[in-house]
Amino acid sequence: MQIIGLCRFSYPAIGGFQVGHDSVEDRMAYLWAHDRIEERFRLLETMALPCLRAQTDEDFDLLILIGDQFPKDHRDRLHDLTADLKQIQIIAEPPAPSRDTSKKLLNAARRDPSKPCLQFRHDDDDACAVDFIAKLRQAAKDAEALTRKNRTVAFDWNQGYVAEVGAEGIAASQTHRPFYVSALGMYIKGNSKATIHNFMHERIPQFMPCVTFSDQDMFVRTHNGFNDSRQKKVKDWPVEPLTADQVQLFRDRFAVDIDDVRRVFSAP
Repeated sequence: MQIIGLCRFSYPAIGGFQVGHDSVEDRMAYLWAHDRIEERFRLLETMALPCLRAQTDEDFDLLILIGDQFPKDHRDRLHDLTADLKQIQIIAEPPAPSRDTSKKLLNAARRDPSKPCLQFRHDDDDACAVDFIAKLRQAAKDAEALTRKNRTVAFDWNQGYVAEVGAEGIAASQTHRPFYVSALGMYIKGNSKATIHNFMHERIPQFMPCVTFSDQDMFVRTHNGFNDSRQKKVKDWPVEPLTADQVQLFRDRFAVDIDDVRRVFSAP
C-alpha cells in the first residue's frame, strides 16, 4: 500500500496560520526572515530529517511544499539537505489556501487512485519514531475489518516527548497527547479524494473510526521560538536536560543525536 506524507516548509499559505498578516507579502517576509528561517532549517536538519533517513520501512513518499517565490539560496539549501532522501519530492506552489493546496498535492501523488493508500503529516520541527512507517503499515493490515467498511480510518500513537533544542543540547519531558501530527496516520479507501488534510488533526475522531496505540514513544514535538500554535499566550511546559538513558533513547527511537543538535545550533 502506498504511504504518502506531506511537510509544509514555510509555505506562505493564504490562511492556515494562527499568526495573522495583512498581505501575502507580509507573510512571506515573516516566514522567510533570517532568524525564523535559520531556526526552521536547523530544526529540519536535526529533528525532522534524521528520523526519515532511519525509517525501518523505506517504502514511502514525502512531499515538501514550499512557496514558488522561496529565495534561491533557501531552495538550494533545502535541496542539499534532502538530496540523499530518495523518498522526498520538493514542490513549489504559489500562495493559496493551505488546505486546498495540501489536498491537491496528496491526491496528485497517488500512483493508483483506485487503490487505497495511507497518509501522514510531517512537521518540519518535529520527529517521528524510526518505525513509524512500519507501524502505520502494520496497523492498517491489522485493522482490515475497519478499513473494509469505512472510507477513512485514523491510526494514532499518543506517547512521546516535548523538547527544547539548542546549542546546549536537548531538554525534554514525556507527554501523552492523542492525535498529535507527528505520530498520526490515516487510511483512505480507493477512489476516495479524502486526504489527511481534510481534517484538523485533533478533531479526526469526530469523523472516522480511530485506533490508538499507547505502547512506545513515537514522537518528539519541539517548542521553539516560532511555533505557530505558541505565538499566543500559552502555559510553560516544564522540561529537563536529557539523562544519559534518554540521550540513547532519542538516538534509538528518533535518530536524534544530541551532539548533532549542539553542533548545528552552535554554528554562526
